[in-house]
Parts: sequence; structure tokens; C-alpha cells
Amino acid sequence: MTVGLLGRKIGMTQIFDAERRVVPVTVIKAGPCIVIQKKTMGTDGYDSIQVGFEDMPERLVNKPMMGHFKTKGMSPKRTLREFRIKKLAEEYNVGDIINADIFKVGQRVNVIGITKGKGFAGVIKRHGFSGGKDTHGSMFHRAPGSIGQSSQPSRTLKGTKLPGRMGNKQNTVKNLRVVMVDAEQGILLVRGAVPGHKGVLLTIKSSV
Repeated sequence: MTVGLLGRKIGMTQIFDAERRVVPVTVIKAGPCIVIQKKTMGTDGYDSIQVGFEDMPERLVNKPMMGHFKTKGMSPKRTLREFRIKKLAEEYNVGDIINADIFKVGQRVNVIGITKGKGFAGVIKRHGFSGGKDTHGSMFHRAPGSIGQSSQPSRTLKGTKLPGRMGNKQNTVKNLRVVMVDAEQGILLVRGAVPGHKGVLLTIKSSV
């Protein structure tokens, strides 16, 4: 099981493969991440590592988190994530640097990010409802329609698709193929699209 990596979405572009076919790719600035803490089965009940990504000014860090970083002898990090490493517990120690080269070309990865926020949206945009007829006198165009029953159960059921906030939630895109790895620049190219706008924080993990 490969440990994960944090990165930022740079944007999308396209490249040509060996057979001169156009391949749409997302460019990710992946890492470097530093191991902040190591948890073991004996002390915490499971094996994992906590990694930090991007430096953060000390004036923006509260005292408990500042103490957490100082006990490890490290500068504050903006983002912390924990990754389970059942079979790799011996390979990582506090202070180790994890770069984009943990992934290989052709490997499948899952990318986790926050989707673009669309604001408050109706059922047609949010859920793909077809709406009513556009003819004159219809009086029913983009409304949600019936949302419950009269006598039984006399309430709106949980999970009913209604207008509301669209986007701005965590989403995972699975089985994206790694097209290129530039370890020196910390650049990762994966085939297809990943969640979020340019600059969004991403978590890249190896697919199961």
C-alpha cells in the first residue's frame, strides 16, 4: 500500500502519447510532504504517518499546534493529513521527505478534492430534472413538482431531491492513470479531470 501525497491543482492541458493520440491531462504540483508524526500499533492501535504540506507563518499558528511542530523540531505546516501504512511502517520516519516519485507512470491513483461551488441551484441544474412543458399556459416549467404525499406519510421523505447548495463538497475521482512524473519539479500528470478549481488542495492516493 503506497503512502499518499498532497498537492495543488495547476490546471488542465493535453499531450500526445506514443501513438500520436491526444490525451487530456491534469497538471498537479505534488509535494514535497514531510513526515510530522508516526503512529504505531503499540502506541496508537494502528500504523500511520502524519504528513505536512506547505510552510505556514508562525503568527498564524495557535499554541497547541505550535507545540506539536516544535516537539518534532519542524516549521509549521499549513495542511496536515494522515495516511495508513500497514505494510510500510518501517520505511518512514519523522523528518522524511515524500516527493512525487512515489508514483510511477501507468499507476492508477485516486484524487480527492473539493468541487467547485455553484451556489444555490434549482432542481434542473442541481439534479438534472427535465422540468415541465414550455408551452403557453403550462404554469409549470422549472419547479420541482410534488415532494410528498397527502395522507400517508404526510411528510417529505429524507433524501428527496430539492433545490439547495450545489458543489463545494469533497469528491473522489478513482482510477486515474498517471501519465508523467517529474520528480525534480514535483509535477504529476494524470489522465482526465480532478475535482476543484485551479489551486485547490488535492490528496493523491494509490488506487486499491
